[in-house]
Amino acid sequence: MKRILFMGLIVGLTISCTTKANEVQEKESDKLENDTLTILQTADIHGQIFPHDELFWEDGEIKFKRLGGLAHVKTLFETERQKNPEGTLIIDGGDLIQGSAVAALSKGSAFSPIIKNMNYDFLIPGNWEVVYGKQVMLDVLKAYNTPVIAANMYDDETEDHLFPPYFIKEMKDVKIGFISYNDPEIPVRQNPSFSQGIKFDKVHDNIKMLIDKLKDEEGVDILFVVSHIGISKQFDLANHPSFERVDYLLGNDTHERIRQPLQGKYTKITEPGAFASFVGKLELIVNDGKIIDENYELMEVDPEIYPADSELVKIIDKAVAPYEKETKKILGYTSTPLYRYFVVENPMDNFITDAMREKTGVDISFSNGFRFSPPLNPGKDGLAEITRAYLWSMLPVNEYVKTGKATGQQLTDWLEQELHNVFAANPSERFGGWLVRFSGMELKFNAQKPKGERIVSITVGGEPLRLDKEYSISACRREGEPDHMMCRMPNAINPVIHDYTVHDVLAEHLKEKGTIAPRIDGRSQALDLGENVLSQLPGTNYQFH
Repeated sequence: MKRILFMGLIVGLTISCTTKANEVQEKESDKLENDTLTILQTADIHGQIFPHDELFWEDGEIKFKRLGGLAHVKTLFETERQKNPEGTLIIDGGDLIQGSAVAALSKGSAFSPIIKNMNYDFLIPGNWEVVYGKQVMLDVLKAYNTPVIAANMYDDETEDHLFPPYFIKEMKDVKIGFISYNDPEIPVRQNPSFSQGIKFDKVHDNIKMLIDKLKDEEGVDILFVVSHIGISKQFDLANHPSFERVDYLLGNDTHERIRQPLQGKYTKITEPGAFASFVGKLELIVNDGKIIDENYELMEVDPEIYPADSELVKIIDKAVAPYEKETKKILGYTSTPLYRYFVVENPMDNFITDAMREKTGVDISFSNGFRFSPPLNPGKDGLAEITRAYLWSMLPVNEYVKTGKATGQQLTDWLEQELHNVFAANPSERFGGWLVRFSGMELKFNAQKPKGERIVSITVGGEPLRLDKEYSISACRREGEPDHMMCRMPNAINPVIHDYTVHDVLAEHLKEKGTIAPRIDGRSQALDLGENVLSQLPGTNYQFH
């Protein structure tokens, strides 16, 4: 009997202790939930509405996966918001309304009802938001019915801010603030005519004043800077003393897939990929207004996991319907993957510049370097359709073709500057992030040499470049720049603007060839970096994959 009573006492105590432990655990869980803030971030969607191929670098080789689609992104948003309904905030980091056929043909307006339905908390403009001109940008962004912020964009005449410089929101008794910056080099990076009427300040012109205002006057507990200026310059900012009171720098622009935040001297940096293929998820555990723990995940927008939101599908169908007849036209096929994710050379750009050189008959054809356009991977039948829509993704601005001449000395000086723009040791001197593309020329260089000493050799048509010789060249005209400028190279000799566009050239090329098979052929080589350079950020262990 005593044994039975004793066992009963133990069971009773165990149940009592377990119940109390469960109560404590539930209280701790409630406290943890109440103190968790979730920031979801997209960036550089570039008008990509539907699922598409994505390129990954895994185990030393290229692999492809189907990701993206705005209706699928919305499902991911709502799934995450339901986990933390009172503590979730969703932002986009710019370059939303440029980069696809629907974006270009509608001048961004097709995206207004789509983005409005996605329920972002706020957005920032990117360097390409200006592509259709100042007033169109303002009209499209206003139609989102969502706050847009930018601390360094002003009306050129009145010098008033085009957008509020910051955004503040209180969640779970925690006041969080966001200051936003667009790239002040937009008038140089883009066609000068795009940003006419807009004045840009540099980040350091007002960052300290705004940080002090939000922290000291507005009482912000947690402070973010959201910038669209590229990974190199964002990393540089994270190491600047003015960012000592910034908790996170949410970066955008260079399409980097940062899977664990980069630690600068004063703050951390993220960047969530591009093309609506990824969503950055930052979870902060906050106690008394201070971050006590954190977790970051770069989430893949897998259509198999996140089915399309039915309401947004209807809105998208209506928005794209006026353009489908044009965008679905098949221009030709590729039997090899088209992509442009690598820093030095890409098959997509080899196709573009080869077609340009063939059309114009020049010695060298140039194209600007960028990481635009999702890849296109042939299917099981070994072919992939190149549609009019994909042509717009490859070249979102359809410019007239320009030809002219330049001496070997001009070409050498210009290429040294272009190399410096990409590989400068000082991040503040970098410009973009990808090397200029070309056909008809071979370039070998050392990326890590000082400015002006990087070129090892240049050959044109199989012959060494002669400094005193004039070479015929072609490139795209950039509206608003002087006629003598060609792909940022000044003082071209006898420039001529032709009556056909680069889209005309590629469509004609595809009609003639039927099927293309471009590959990386070594026309551009960084001798000290090895092959397959997807990103370069000295001082970190970051790798794009």
